[in-house]
Amino acid sequence: MSENSIYLFASGDSRESANRTCWPAQEAMEKAFARECRELGFDVIRAHRVDPVKGHGFLASQREGMDAVASVPSNAKIVVAEAVWQYSHHILPGLTSHKGPILTLANWSGQWPGLVGMLNLNGSLTKAGVSYSTLWSAEFDDGFFREHLKAWLSTGTISHEDSHVADYDPELTSDADKETAGRIASDLRLNKSIMGVFDEGCMGMYNAIIPDELLMPLGVFKERLSQSALYHETLQVSEDEARAVYDWMRARGMTFHLGHDGATELTEEQVLMQCRMYVAAVRMADAFDCETIGIQYQQGLKDLLPASDLVEGMLNNTERPDVKRADGSVIRPGQPVIHFNEVDECAGLDALLINRTHSALGEPLETTLHDIRWGDLDASGTTDQFVWVFEISGAAPPAHHLGGWTGSESLRQPAMYFPSGGGTLSGVAKPGEIIWSRIYVQDGALHMDIGRGRCIELPESETERRRQSTTPEWPIMHGVLDGVSRDQLVGRHKANHIQVVYANSASGADRALWMRAHLAHELNIQVNIIGDVTRSG
Repeated sequence: MSENSIYLFASGDSRESANRTCWPAQEAMEKAFARECRELGFDVIRAHRVDPVKGHGFLASQREGMDAVASVPSNAKIVVAEAVWQYSHHILPGLTSHKGPILTLANWSGQWPGLVGMLNLNGSLTKAGVSYSTLWSAEFDDGFFREHLKAWLSTGTISHEDSHVADYDPELTSDADKETAGRIASDLRLNKSIMGVFDEGCMGMYNAIIPDELLMPLGVFKERLSQSALYHETLQVSEDEARAVYDWMRARGMTFHLGHDGATELTEEQVLMQCRMYVAAVRMADAFDCETIGIQYQQGLKDLLPASDLVEGMLNNTERPDVKRADGSVIRPGQPVIHFNEVDECAGLDALLINRTHSALGEPLETTLHDIRWGDLDASGTTDQFVWVFEISGAAPPAHHLGGWTGSESLRQPAMYFPSGGGTLSGVAKPGEIIWSRIYVQDGALHMDIGRGRCIELPESETERRRQSTTPEWPIMHGVLDGVSRDQLVGRHKANHIQVVYANSASGADRALWMRAHLAHELNIQVNIIGDVTRSG
């Protein structure tokens, strides 16, 4: 092995249709990266072959990744290059025992979500205690990229600027709010909370699984539920019950974009099955007294039921269709049934803390995660701020959308990922003050990054540009974060997901942030304040 050799890996999806579709973008990225490395005197060696039969060069399984990493020298420089969404468990096992420098690398593109794939891998490496450096670029020829690539090639590490990060200081939270947070923490520890987990580990997201021993001291315990049971319970729901849910949404003005070809279009049959799943999920949450639930869906349910996204958007909304017990009583009327998308337990724990905090303050309860999908300057010139595209892969609570239920719509999920169809619960996020956050596992402990921002409204043309540049079927939020640049966020963030919740005012958002920070602090979560946040009280 030459000292000037770099071994490149590309982790991919388990769905071959996605790998074939995305391969040209990955190939172009690898060529651009190799070109820059050659100019710096380094050779990029692809560590696993491009399969002409499969039509791509991605690692498509855990075993493929293990074998590929085992085939290179243990102290070699490794680059995991991603222009796509990828399953981290394909490559993570091999990286856990590698001794040489590791660089995770992403493109910067709305259409090809390598950023999302890289951020998930970064969070997984962090949880696993594996040292790595990270870098990203649109064309792989800009000054930021070249400067940091040179640093990694010469030293094996990259340091990103972190002046926007501060440890939580309890003195910045008012005494009254500290007292309230303390009461919530005491109640959690005494009376405890059940987190319903419908099959752990969605799409290889190792970072999204919180070890039980880290949850137990908080008073949070998992109820491990099976998607097989959810499938069974879904089939027990009557057509009349399903149609009542469907009619409820239509009566509130929600638009369903229906067709007749279930292979490519959303059909009423698919929607009614999603409505059945909604009723079943609420009843199972009630039966096991789960305060929060998470449904894996992919890959366990994708061949059995339409997408769970419409279900999840309804669950997380305060105003939602009633679901009744056998005795006729309504389950949790006027309350969301807190759901964490893609069974991301870090998001689920955060949503629980949000619900408890916002309930105490009278702030909105609806919360969701989004993918940090992409970001760009505003092409319309409405703002000179950097505007993120936060885009969950199917459903946000209608309370987050312009027009609420009336402004929400359901479109068929892309067939490449969702062979059984099913509709989204999509919309454009309304302008307003937000708190953003992420809980993650690092050094065997729970950490929380939390900051402030806002969702802004952009002209319809700019919104459409961003949707067409990403996935137009999915909900979109135009996010602006306070005191955090693009590169600061990406350089530090430990997940592809970011949690967001609205507040009724800027001062209310500040107060909710500090109270939740103190609640996490009381629960012995290491809290980091990110960016600019006004002191509470």
